[in-house]
Amino acid sequence: SPLAPAARALRPLLDASPLFSFDRIGFQRHALGFDPEDLEVDLYGRRCLVTGASAGLGYETALALADLGGEVVLLCRDRARGEAAVTAIREATGSRRVRLCEVDLADLDSVARAGDALGREPVDVLVHNAGLLPDARIESPQGLELTFATHVAGPHGLTRVLRPALEQAGDARVVWVSSGGMLTRRLNLEDPQWRWRDYDGVVAYAETKRAQVVLAELWAEAFADTKVCVNAMHPGWADTKGVRESLPRFHRVTETILRTPAEGADTIVWLAASPAAAGRTGRFFFDREPVRTHWVAGTRESESDRRALWTLCESIWEEARGGHE
Repeated sequence: SPLAPAARALRPLLDASPLFSFDRIGFQRHALGFDPEDLEVDLYGRRCLVTGASAGLGYETALALADLGGEVVLLCRDRARGEAAVTAIREATGSRRVRLCEVDLADLDSVARAGDALGREPVDVLVHNAGLLPDARIESPQGLELTFATHVAGPHGLTRVLRPALEQAGDARVVWVSSGGMLTRRLNLEDPQWRWRDYDGVVAYAETKRAQVVLAELWAEAFADTKVCVNAMHPGWADTKGVRESLPRFHRVTETILRTPAEGADTIVWLAASPAAAGRTGRFFFDREPVRTHWVAGTRESESDRRALWTLCESIWEEARGGHE
């Protein structure tokens, strides 16, 4: 686009506030700077796993990856909704290389079973997208707070199980779908399970989304001697079922300016599939560009906190597996 250089030059100035970048207009402005050739790719022969793929960002990601020729596995908690999504994607793309794997990311036993089954062949793409925002504290089968289990412990365990399969792939990509809401919170390791605090679902969501970004950076370090790239991203404000149901007031106020789910998923697909993203690891992306992870004073974690998060996730997984991996 002839406007691309100007769009890229103005982006730092106009992105100084979420009000001018997280909405639909922000995406359209950023898209002026995209290279259309970035996603002119053929993913035939590449196996892509997408969690939470029955609706919203996950569905749009799975649809796009299938449309690019990839073999796509939808990892969904609800079998009926997952099967409906598989059917819809097959009909939309004409691809038969789309299937369902039933898994509950909050249940570490379910994660282990799915990981063992899916890890028998190389994994080229792993998208950690599954998410929820309950309004009350609920415990997972292993006694973890449900948001933490779904966003942090489950994805960490799945990555751990699939590590050999990711390393076997020639150019594997792991994408953590975080949220712009994490920019308001710091990493919380004092009470991550909300056992002593009065539960606040929005805060729990934001804290676990911050944890996802830190985990993505730590996994990038863990894969440093391999060809596996690990990044986090945030989709801006997208009009998804999760937003409509979990944040109804926010949705009512912003409905006319929200991004479509496909626009929100664009950077997920770009990180998962584009040669332009190859070799880029340990970063936090927004609309195909790396952005800073700290905007608000007091949200920066220490190195010891980062390591403590890794230790916590490892200990949770090992305890759940009973030491018999």
